[in-house]
Amino acid sequence: MTEKTFVLDTNVLIHDPESIFKFPRQEVAIPVTVLEELDNLKRVPGEVGKSARQAIRLLESARKQGEGDLHLGIKLENGGTIRIAMEIKSDYNKSFALSVNDNKIIMAAYFLFEAGRNVVFVSKDFAARVKASAIGLEAEDYENLKFSYETIAKGTKKLEVEKSLIDHFYKDGFLKIPDLQAKPNEYFILSSAEHSSAVARFNKEKGGLEPLLKTPTLWGIKPRNVEQKCAVDALLRDDIKLVTLMGPAGTGKTLLALACALRKVFDEGVYNKILVSRPIVPLGRDIGYLPGTKDEKLSSWMQPIFDNLELLCASLGDEPSDTLRWVQESKKIEMEAVTYIRGRSLPKMFIIIDEAQNLTPHEMKTFISRAGEDTKVVLCGDPTQIDNPYLDKDSNGLTYTVGKFSDQKIFGNMFLEKTERSELAALAIELL
Repeated sequence: MTEKTFVLDTNVLIHDPESIFKFPRQEVAIPVTVLEELDNLKRVPGEVGKSARQAIRLLESARKQGEGDLHLGIKLENGGTIRIAMEIKSDYNKSFALSVNDNKIIMAAYFLFEAGRNVVFVSKDFAARVKASAIGLEAEDYENLKFSYETIAKGTKKLEVEKSLIDHFYKDGFLKIPDLQAKPNEYFILSSAEHSSAVARFNKEKGGLEPLLKTPTLWGIKPRNVEQKCAVDALLRDDIKLVTLMGPAGTGKTLLALACALRKVFDEGVYNKILVSRPIVPLGRDIGYLPGTKDEKLSSWMQPIFDNLELLCASLGDEPSDTLRWVQESKKIEMEAVTYIRGRSLPKMFIIIDEAQNLTPHEMKTFISRAGEDTKVVLCGDPTQIDNPYLDKDSNGLTYTVGKFSDQKIFGNMFLEKTERSELAALAIELL
C-alpha cells in the first residue's frame, strides 16, 4: 500500500487530541498554522482549551521520544511518522488569500501534494474540505470516534410469536425464546396472529424476557406510548446506570427523564440529588456576554429545563408555584453547564444531560467519567439536530456512546419517535 500523507486541520486535533496516532504506517503532517491556532486556543476555558493543551503536549512528547526531527519526520511506535508542514507560496495565492488561516492550512497540504506526496486533507469543516477538493486535493472527514447513526439499535424490536408463548409470559413473568438475538436491556413488543400482545425487557443475566416494572405515578404524568413506557422502565431501574433517550423534539425525552429523577430523589430517596446540565453551544453569543452571576447567566440556557419542571409541578394538582418553590428550596436539584462539571466527582446523583448530541465523544468521555458510586446518568438528544458545526449525526458524542455501550448490561437505549407535545408540534416535525 502506497504511503499516504494525512494533513490534519485544527478542528481534528480539538475533536481528538490523540488523532496524530490514529494513522498507523502513514505520515501525519501538521501545518504550522495549526500549531499557532492550538497555541491561541490553549487558554480557552472548557474542553476546547483542554484538547488544545493535550494536543500540544502529545506533539512535544513525540518530538522528545521519537527518532528524527519534526521538519523531516519523526518515527512513531505505530510505524507511522509525524512532521510539521510549512506553507509555501504557489500559483493559487491570488485566489486563496493567505491572510485566512484555513487557506494557509490547505496550502500547506497543497505544497506537499506538489512535492509528489499522496496527500489526504482531513478536516471536520465541510467548507474547508470543499475548498481542498476544488484545488485537486483528496479531502475527507475524520473517521475515528464515529459510529453510524443508521446502524445503532433503536431500543425496541417487534417480534411475532405464538399466542401460547405470550400466555406463558403473563403466567410465569418470564419467557425464554431459543436463539433470540438481543442486546442487554433491549425491549421487545410481542404480538400474535390472535392479536394478543405484550411488552418485555431482555434480561441478559437470566437470558430471557421479563415484564416491565409497574409504572408508578410520575409526578402527575404517565407514559403515552410503548416507547415511553420502555423508556420509563429503563429510567426507573437502578441497575441500569447509563440511559440514552434519542428522538426528535416533543417526544418526551427530557420530561420523562426529569419526572423519573424527581420520583427517585424526592419520593424514593434512592439518589441524593438531581443534576441537570446542557452543553453551552453559542448561537451568535456566548454565555459570557449575558449579564449577572453564573446562575443568572445559566437561567437563560436552562429555561427548557425550568419549563419541564414547572409542567411537572403543575401536574400534581397543587399550587404549581408552591411545589416548584419547595423543590428548589430543597437543594436537591442542581443545574449546571457541562463546562463546569469537569473535575468534579458526582456520587449518588441522578444526572440528566439535555441536548447531549452537541457534545463531542471526547467531551462525553470526560463527563461520564465524572459519575461516582451509585450515580445514574441519562443522556437526552436528537443526533439529527446538531448546533456544533464540527459534529454530525455519526460523530457526535451521543451516537458514539450508544454505539460503544450497546453490549453493556448497565446500559439502556430508547429511541422515541412519536411526538406527544401537541398536535401542532407533531405536524411541524412531519411537514417542516
